[in-house]
Amino acid sequence: MIDIRKLKELVKLMVANDLSEMDLRDTDEQVTIRRQGDTVVAVPQVSAPVALAAPAVVPVAEEPAAPTDSVADGGIEIVSPMVGTFYISQDPDSPPFVSVGDSVSNDTTVCIIEAMKIFNEIKAQCKGTVTKVLVANGEPVEFGQALFLVKPQ
Repeated sequence: MIDIRKLKELVKLMVANDLSEMDLRDTDEQVTIRRQGDTVVAVPQVSAPVALAAPAVVPVAEEPAAPTDSVADGGIEIVSPMVGTFYISQDPDSPPFVSVGDSVSNDTTVCIIEAMKIFNEIKAQCKGTVTKVLVANGEPVEFGQALFLVKPQ
């Protein structure tokens, strides 16, 4: 049986590359994944005959393409585009990229997210003033998690 974590990673690859179908095979297992709209259907197949339940349906996570409006504070959320570790500064001795009260523009670097030993600069992708930092330095973050709140200009 295919590991659900592997399946989720395959779904993320499909969405990121805008694929509608993926067929993977190795000596022990085979899986076909088909994407129809916002639904992904995975059909695992085993080389030995085994009674299988209905195909697993995995919801597709949408890419956080840009900051989203925050209903609670009337601001814009800057969200994480990936899973990783959040860093507010270039290194422990450097000042933070941004702090509460700082103005940001579309290309302002607000933080770094480390994923698999690769440090990815995250841009604000909006104009405004930082009103809240929602994640502590060194904390793990999830895909789509809000990192900052920005009051739009």
